[in-house]
Amino acid sequence: MYKRILLKISGEALADGQKNTIGPQKIEHVVSQLVRIHDAGIEIAVVVGGGNFWRGRQGINMDRVTADHMGMLATIMNALALQDAIEKKGVPTRVQTALSIPAVAEPYILRKALRHFEQKRIVIFACGTGNPYFSTDSGAALRAAEIKADVLLMAKNVSGLYDSDPKKNPAAKKLACATYMDVINKELGLMDITAITMCKENNIPIIAFGLNDGDNLYRAAMGEKIGTEIGA
Repeated sequence: MYKRILLKISGEALADGQKNTIGPQKIEHVVSQLVRIHDAGIEIAVVVGGGNFWRGRQGINMDRVTADHMGMLATIMNALALQDAIEKKGVPTRVQTALSIPAVAEPYILRKALRHFEQKRIVIFACGTGNPYFSTDSGAALRAAEIKADVLLMAKNVSGLYDSDPKKNPAAKKLACATYMDVINKELGLMDITAITMCKENNIPIIAFGLNDGDNLYRAAMGEKIGTEIGA
């Protein structure tokens, strides 16, 4: 069992069937497991994406910086939805954002985040790194390094990491384990190169697992061998 985890969850994982809003059942599935993990005494940080609301320039001729800032705002909506659902179950939660929006959330301050862990609060990080051209995967790797998380849990729509895209290749094989360099050199698509390199440089283990398969999030946090483990 880990002491402190960071969960990276995509916006799509929280979406309903239309993939353009928030699915109450998806939120409940995630939140119920987060509460169980919290009750087990594990400190929890969450980095949430915004893909259910916004997918970059989406084929239109929009400036990249503008599109990325819109994506950051989408992550705040998901973070606030998670916060509301978690607190309704009696668990204290704080949202911290890399962009300053003090009316709805705290600015990201490492010392405050660490204090929240001491106070048994779940901390949700929004807006990625706060900079355009960086993904929420990079934001997750950065926050995991800063808070010294024991593990980065990557919640996926498939059951782990495969040697090729299982949506395109029915013969794709699931990997039980892989190295950081495997992910980079073989372009396995777990996360972008900036993110995986940051994990490698800071020796942050990664567990990629299927979020939709039962209580996999809880099992991964408790140290069970599920999905794919990525390390040195």
